[in-house]
Amino acid sequence: MSTNSREDRAEQVARHLKLLTFLFVVVPIVLLVIFIEFRFRSIEDSFPSRSPSVRDEARMELDSMPWRPVTGQRLYVPAYSHVYHQKGEPYLLTVTLNVRNTDVDNEIVITSVRYFDTSGKEIRSLLQKPLQLAPLAATEFVIERDDKSGGSGASFLVEWKAGTEVNQPIVETVMVDTSNTQGISFTAPAVAIRETKIDDDEMVDDDLSLDASID
Repeated sequence: MSTNSREDRAEQVARHLKLLTFLFVVVPIVLLVIFIEFRFRSIEDSFPSRSPSVRDEARMELDSMPWRPVTGQRLYVPAYSHVYHQKGEPYLLTVTLNVRNTDVDNEIVITSVRYFDTSGKEIRSLLQKPLQLAPLAATEFVIERDDKSGGSGASFLVEWKAGTEVNQPIVETVMVDTSNTQGISFTAPAVAIRETKIDDDEMVDDDLSLDASID
């Protein structure tokens, strides 16, 4: 057999191997990835979800307080409408402020949610009326990714009250972006800067900020 014939035969074998590899390896992997993506989307679509602005029986807006407040807090919550990456370029993020009532028996009322920028200037209030959260209910407030007004040092001030002693709610921000091939997500917890309690028929505010001890 001539050298050219052997080379042609070897080339044919290589082509067949490539075709078999494509048919029995690459194609099944692609089909599997498509199937998994379809299943994930089907599962996501099956999850109950609702717009952050929609209220329901567990997250009810109030015209007046349902009871005389007995306890409450003012919370500072860090937020990042962007972080910096590579050569100091801003990386935009969607910010979700999440408030969870951890008490199994009693409701709480969120009385104020305000959004501030990096310089400490109030941008806007996110709550028009007091919002009652049923036991174990949660609510959220969203700052969209394209809203750059907060900056890397943005923050929320959240105030809540209760008509009896309750478990302290969990309040945190969740920062997310999935627009690029490599997503980013992280959380930041709230810090209590003021405690509010009723003592001898009078409201007493205990300021927990660093300058509270300075006269």
